[in-house]
Amino acid sequence: MNATNHPTDAASDAAKPAVRKGPPKSARRRSREFALQGLYEWLLSRDAGNENAGAIDAHIRETPGFEKADAEHYGALLHGAIREVTPLRAAISPYLDRPIVELSPVEHGVLLIGAYELAHHVEIPYRVVINEAVEVAKSFGGTDGFKYVNGVLDKLGVDLRPDESTARRSR
Repeated sequence: MNATNHPTDAASDAAKPAVRKGPPKSARRRSREFALQGLYEWLLSRDAGNENAGAIDAHIRETPGFEKADAEHYGALLHGAIREVTPLRAAISPYLDRPIVELSPVEHGVLLIGAYELAHHVEIPYRVVINEAVEVAKSFGGTDGFKYVNGVLDKLGVDLRPDESTARRSR
C-alpha cells in the first residue's frame, strides 16, 4: 500500500473542518455564541440545583477559540442575563406562545441574550441585536427556532426601543 492509500488518510481528511462560506465571524458574534453556551449550561445546571455562574464563566473562557471573542461583551451578556433573568423573562413572556419553561434551552438562552442587549446595549442598533440573535439561533437551535426568536425579539424591541423600532417601521 502506498502513502496515498493509507487507511488513516481518509480518517484524517474527515476530521478536517469544512470550509466556511461567508465572512469570518466577528468578535461580538463569538461573544454571543460563548454567552449562549454559558447560559445553556447555567439553565441546565439550575435544574440540577447548581447555579455557579463563576465556574461556568471560567470554564467557557478556557474553551478553544475564546481568545477570538470580545471577552468584555461576553462577560456583560453572560452575567447580565443571569443577574437579570427574572425581569428579562417577565419582558419576554407576553410574546411567547407557551410557558417559558417549555422553551428549548437554546431558544431560552438566545432570547435572554437578545432581551438583555435590547434593554442594556442601546449603542447596538435594534436590528443588529435581532439579526445577531437570529444568526446564533440558526447555528445552535432547532430547525425553525430562529423564526421564533425573530418574532419574539421583534415584538419586544417595539416595547423596549419604541423610537428606534417605530422609525424603522415607518420607512
